[in-house]
Amino acid sequence: MAFVIEETWLPATLTVPPMTDEQFAAFCAEHPDLFFEMTADGELIVMPPNYTLTGIRNGEIFGQLRGWARIDGRGIASDPSTGFVLPSGARRSPDAAWILNQRIRQLAPEQMERFWHLCPDFVIELRSHTDRLPVLRAKMGEWISNGAQLGWLIDAERRVVEVFRLDREPEIIADADAIQGEGPVAGFTLELLPVWDPLGR
Repeated sequence: MAFVIEETWLPATLTVPPMTDEQFAAFCAEHPDLFFEMTADGELIVMPPNYTLTGIRNGEIFGQLRGWARIDGRGIASDPSTGFVLPSGARRSPDAAWILNQRIRQLAPEQMERFWHLCPDFVIELRSHTDRLPVLRAKMGEWISNGAQLGWLIDAERRVVEVFRLDREPEIIADADAIQGEGPVAGFTLELLPVWDPLGR
């Protein structure tokens, strides 16, 4: 199902036939220069590669989460290339996520090397210049409604973190030097200064 789409039109949403996990993985492999997600309604979301500075910020966020997860030992962290199949049927990839080990052990052995059919316990989304806030906020709501206990939407341009929790309005934290984890990731601290300014200017 190869196609060509101009980058100026991205991100874009397309209607595609239903795909199995294997078909979706093969489709993504045909277009290694693009990133794909799929909504619960079967719409394909096509996104351009991250701008360089966004990728550096992503690396900083994931590096801090992975370092903490290794010391904490209760779960594992995933990076932006990781795809999950949510209970709603959506196929989504957060910029960083954390999953409790106990939930991972409940997966069938044959699923371990494929897309995991679960929602992470904690997710982080980093806004890039091509992301529209209403779309990202809706995605955060989707994470929470599918089982995530905590979500952070980080907007480096505004130096704002929007904190999402079940059955609560998002909390806005502006211009903070760090943000403290809670619930599933209690004890995790994300230092925000290297996210706001990863080049140390």
